[in-house]
Amino acid sequence: MSWYAALGALEQGLVYGIMAIGVYLTFRILDFPDLTVDGSLPLGASITALALTSGINPFIALLLAGFGGFLAGMVTAILNTKLKVLHLLASILTMIALYSINIRIMDGPNISLLATDTVFDPLINFGVPGYLASTMFFVAFAALIVVGVIWFLYTEIGLSLLATGDNPQMITAQGVNTHTIIILGVGLSNALVALAGSLIAQNQGAADVNMGVGTIIAGLASVIVGETVFGDKTIPRAIIAVLVGSVIYRMAIALALGLEMGRFSVNPSDLNLITALLVIIALTAPTIKKKLKKV
Repeated sequence: MSWYAALGALEQGLVYGIMAIGVYLTFRILDFPDLTVDGSLPLGASITALALTSGINPFIALLLAGFGGFLAGMVTAILNTKLKVLHLLASILTMIALYSINIRIMDGPNISLLATDTVFDPLINFGVPGYLASTMFFVAFAALIVVGVIWFLYTEIGLSLLATGDNPQMITAQGVNTHTIIILGVGLSNALVALAGSLIAQNQGAADVNMGVGTIIAGLASVIVGETVFGDKTIPRAIIAVLVGSVIYRMAIALALGLEMGRFSVNPSDLNLITALLVIIALTAPTIKKKLKKV
């Protein structure tokens, strides 16, 4: 793997790691299977594309994208908590609706952002090479998100979020409205996913309505790989593990793509197969490890 390929995999691992942290909040902490992320990631990209092409500051566009993702998550959570729609079905309904909403926002299936300002421009103007500016920004932004999420989970609301996913009956008996906590948690999760979508669009120079396909699989793979390699005994360790797991996942894909074994070679079309194999390995590794210890 070349230097540029490794750098690209690191960038993707960091930015998709932000998305994976959002997936971790719903699937692991809230025990809420949420497929909204397949729609909220392109939602963040769509809002960013509209904002940038309208001359809005890219950092403000980033905030608008996060707010849009938060609203999308709230819709899913409200459908589940207030209207009693099954959480999985509620997230699928929101995801389907977001496909049409994203096309409405962009007034088409995609928008090019090659001639617009981005969040990387201040670093480039400071003299940082373009191929390093995005990496440096992603490192700093991902670190900020990790610290922010860890801090939030140790606040009173964050602890209520943890308790709601772990024991909703107990936290209800303490006077906490679990519906409000679920709405907040799912909203925050999708806000992080939309932020990732915004950064991906600015980095790739385009926003596309189909860019969220497979987001949930990549997020779950990152969570599982991170937990398998680093564990999740404490909140800080678990959050950091998700981010590092995302980097490992993207590095593994970069190594696998282009691999040749005789007449067989791995192509980009095999990405879903590679993902499935990585998740299977991550899921079965602890069991295999225990059996080997007993031998």
